[in-house]
Amino acid sequence: MKRQLLSLTILLVFVANAFALVKNEPDSAYLFAYNVNGLRFAWSLDKQHWMPVGNNYTFLKSDYGRWGSEKKMISPYLIQGKNKQWICAWSLNNQAMQFATAQSANLINWKPQSYPYVAGGKNVLRPVISYNPGTDEYTLIYTDAEGKYFEVKSKDLSHYSSAKPVTASAYRNASTAINMDGKQEGQMFYLPWSDILALKKAFELQDYKSKQNAEQTKDDASRFNGLKQVTAKIAFEPEKAKAISNMLTGVFFEDLNYAADGGLYAELIQNRDFEYHPRDKGFNDKNWNSMYAWTITGTSLQIDSVSPIHPNNPHYAVINATAAGATLSNSGFDGIALKKGEAYHFSMFTKLLDKQKLNLKIRLTSAKAGVIAQATLKIGAANWQKQAVTLTSTSDVADAKLELVIETPGRFAIDMVSLFPQSTFKNRKNGLRADLAETIAGIKPRFVRFPGGCLAHGDGIANIYKWKNSIGPLESRKPDRNLWGYHQTMGLGYFEYFQFCEDIGAAPVPVIAAGVPCQNSSTGGGGQQGGIPMSEMDAYIQDIIDLVEYANGDIKTKWGKKRAEAGHPKPFNLKYIGIGNEDQITEVFAERFAMIYKALSKAHPEITVIGTAGPFFEGSDYDAGWQIASNLHVPVIDEHYYQSPGWFINNQDFYDSYDRGKSKVYLGEYAASLPGGNKTNLETSLSEALYLTSLERNGDVVSMASYAPLIAKEGHTQWNPDLIYFNNTEVKPTIGYYVQQLYGQNGGDTYIPSTIVLSANQEAVKKRVACSMVKDAASGEITVKLVNLLPVAVNTTLDLNLKQQSFNATKTVLSGNPADKKVLHVSSNITLTSGQQLEIPAYSFTVIKFKPKK
Repeated sequence: MKRQLLSLTILLVFVANAFALVKNEPDSAYLFAYNVNGLRFAWSLDKQHWMPVGNNYTFLKSDYGRWGSEKKMISPYLIQGKNKQWICAWSLNNQAMQFATAQSANLINWKPQSYPYVAGGKNVLRPVISYNPGTDEYTLIYTDAEGKYFEVKSKDLSHYSSAKPVTASAYRNASTAINMDGKQEGQMFYLPWSDILALKKAFELQDYKSKQNAEQTKDDASRFNGLKQVTAKIAFEPEKAKAISNMLTGVFFEDLNYAADGGLYAELIQNRDFEYHPRDKGFNDKNWNSMYAWTITGTSLQIDSVSPIHPNNPHYAVINATAAGATLSNSGFDGIALKKGEAYHFSMFTKLLDKQKLNLKIRLTSAKAGVIAQATLKIGAANWQKQAVTLTSTSDVADAKLELVIETPGRFAIDMVSLFPQSTFKNRKNGLRADLAETIAGIKPRFVRFPGGCLAHGDGIANIYKWKNSIGPLESRKPDRNLWGYHQTMGLGYFEYFQFCEDIGAAPVPVIAAGVPCQNSSTGGGGQQGGIPMSEMDAYIQDIIDLVEYANGDIKTKWGKKRAEAGHPKPFNLKYIGIGNEDQITEVFAERFAMIYKALSKAHPEITVIGTAGPFFEGSDYDAGWQIASNLHVPVIDEHYYQSPGWFINNQDFYDSYDRGKSKVYLGEYAASLPGGNKTNLETSLSEALYLTSLERNGDVVSMASYAPLIAKEGHTQWNPDLIYFNNTEVKPTIGYYVQQLYGQNGGDTYIPSTIVLSANQEAVKKRVACSMVKDAASGEITVKLVNLLPVAVNTTLDLNLKQQSFNATKTVLSGNPADKKVLHVSSNITLTSGQQLEIPAYSFTVIKFKPKK
């Protein structure tokens, strides 16, 4: 895959700088490698006066361990090894029986990091690596907490000998110390000046890009000082039309920010199954346990697991009421919101633990409105029995709670206590919150990616999402801790995801872990050396193959029958499966991904597999992910990037030079955001609209795209920004949502190129005016999208170059002040004539749709 890295302007600057240095530059200089939260360099001509390379720019950071401060590079040791390859080895922490290595040809571009295990000593400290050309072998010696020394050898830096004890004299550390950012210890080399100059140029390029990325509209007054109204002549070229993907706009749902339980999943009772556990929150919340969200008054309650409804749901509550009037109540998710006149289905499993029958009064109460609804249930069975009643609310309230009032003394058990609105999306049982689901459906997404990104590959091997745990009767589903630090009941499971996709006319795109957990896992060690054991991979792969049968199989098959038993005998028409998510591309990943891909492709060649290019849009994982995709001929690869508005403005050519013969692209996660608390506004949304015109232009290689994250509950937002915010009573779409909606509702399968001639010749002006025209074959409609991210209006002339000259059209405009947090689009009917002038407001997104006569 080839992509233009430097604009002509940058190249000219570099060439000019290079010629300026020809007469005075040295032949060679000293380079010092040292560590300040990553590998840095300084250079000197005399080993006395040192200059930082790139203003203390970090050229290599450790990617081992959990997010944030746990990713540490400790005591890095740099050498030149075989074929002058640079090898850096470092210690990870004080616990891991691992060290890290990374390789580079030029100290700038580093290959994926490796974290080999060793079995000697208490830990791995201060590793020193050396290369012996005579034996063509690397030797790494490290010490441990007890001051002992150990040695491992390797020919390829992938496979190592067993660790063996060595004497302290074998440990030869050639590090030296200089005064740079304080006194620093590191390694010194004498290199050609061209090598050091390349490092400086690499920093200059990154610095240039950083400045571009930092561009914001708050600087537009000075950036566009004196700029008057701009004219734009846009000429479309229907004769050059090309086919593009008709699935460009989709959505990505992840159970993050309480998106599922307490969010899209309509269940109103929190901890309905008494399965909350302190490990859900990493044992950091003493109140997070089996009784969370429940309150008992007038009697005692204990959590038992002797004889549960199902082994996957082991805990239940035992109540021993010695007198009438005792109450067990549940506060829901930040209270329970009810609507006047609407029905709510209450259900729970009960069993008597003594011979006496008893009565329970089921009440919905509010501190403001009192008793809103009530009914009586009789408990008379000694075995688990499901009981249900319908309650109708007499008030609109947001602070309701469920109360179980014990009217008869006795001892009994309860589990799976549920309160569900009757009015779910499409009135589905165990369905979705209607207003949230309708808002998502309003985008008109062509696909839905689920159940998450990081959630899918989990926090450690045991936490990898298992789709089979999320289907079947609710009491048989196996809940799990959420990687994002709470609890997932699996009430919103694979059946519900598939059903939602069908209900909104979107293709389902489930994402499966590639046999490895998240590289940021806090469980089971960092890195990705904790892949699923190879002895278990066949069973894991079979689970993925079974998923296809569950979605598409005949009802006579094992898993097709289970789908039919859930109420859907017809297939769900699954066509896509994602394998992996933002993975660090290590050998552990590569081996398992290849196994899964080959097996799935053989068993189900009709399924399009989507691979992964790692967590960023550049770097070693990105390159390695693309290399795997090319080697295996993976049809689609998933790219992710969360960037500033400036990045989106200055990278509209990102896909222009992608190799059309290689994998297609699914831009699975992207968003523009600003630094600080107010991360999204009209500015960020318009930068996304601008960039999306380039996705349509490159719709022959970019086949799918989805903003992320999709939804977030106020008061429980772990990731910001998000597309849609909500609380128990309101749904609050952002401006970015309306951009997605305008693209989703106005897509096409043919792209019609155009040329734009602007009256202002500034590069910054050109980058902030964009146009896209697409045609939808099914409807025959043509849509023109125009983005103006300038502080002045653009007086536009549209030369449609169509046989028909005049059209009845709908124009929709989204505009305002760049800092606006709320902007609604305005639609109007217009007569569109080829060649007529059309004013595109400052800071606006305009969509014009029309249908030519046959």
